[in-house]
Amino acid sequence: MVKLWRCEICGDPYVGESPPNNCPFCGAHQEYIKEAKDVRANFDIEVNDKDRANAEHALQVEVSNSAFYFCAAQKTDDAEGKLLFKALGKIEAEHASIWKKILKLDSVPKGNDTCHVKNRENLEDSHARETRAINFYREAAGASDNQRVKEIFEALVDIETDHLHLSEQRLK
Repeated sequence: MVKLWRCEICGDPYVGESPPNNCPFCGAHQEYIKEAKDVRANFDIEVNDKDRANAEHALQVEVSNSAFYFCAAQKTDDAEGKLLFKALGKIEAEHASIWKKILKLDSVPKGNDTCHVKNRENLEDSHARETRAINFYREAAGASDNQRVKEIFEALVDIETDHLHLSEQRLK
């Protein structure tokens, strides 16, 4: 029977017989996808100065990464790379929208779209970007006293680790 599912991380709904392994919007793992009637994906939270600064930095990271991936999807010299980078761009844009909601912003800032033509160079850049994001999100999760902010940062560590593995597989 078809059900309505909702991701606890990004709040987006999904229709299907069972929850997907990963949120099709933000990439969150299945543990965060529940029947919509049971989910309270709250973004209206008060954040302290430390969490606000980390959320603002996370927004910058996601905007930059999204712009990079959309650029790479257009310019890379590899057909599969174009698909991969397009998918990653969409996911990173969704991550930016999570932080936009937390920070109560009207819009997401535009990012710089610098990338490479050579697929390997884009994969190497992707690997470095994801590694930096994982390290920052892990640190931000550990520093947060807000359970919701901590949950989002921890979920993003898992998602960005998945992205890291995608680049590692292709760089072999």
